[in-house]
Amino acid sequence: MDPAQAWGDLFARWPASIARKGVLVTNFGEQILFSGFMASPTMLLVERQTPDTVGARKVLVPYASISGIKLVEIVKSAAFKELGFEGKIATG
Repeated sequence: MDPAQAWGDLFARWPASIARKGVLVTNFGEQILFSGFMASPTMLLVERQTPDTVGARKVLVPYASISGIKLVEIVKSAAFKELGFEGKIATG
């Protein structure tokens, strides 16, 4: 699967049990702290809780420009199973 398609699928199926906030990491080196998002078939719209240095609160990012997502809330493993993840994360 193409990475852009994988990101689009993940955001389209985002479970209600995972808060829609975190850090979006782009392939152009930016880390965008977001407090909400909307997904379209081709790109993601993220909303910042506070504006960036130029005053922007919303950022449109094509799925092909996403490198990763960092989650800032505690999320139970069961929520990731809804996204198709398998196995168990070892703790301790």
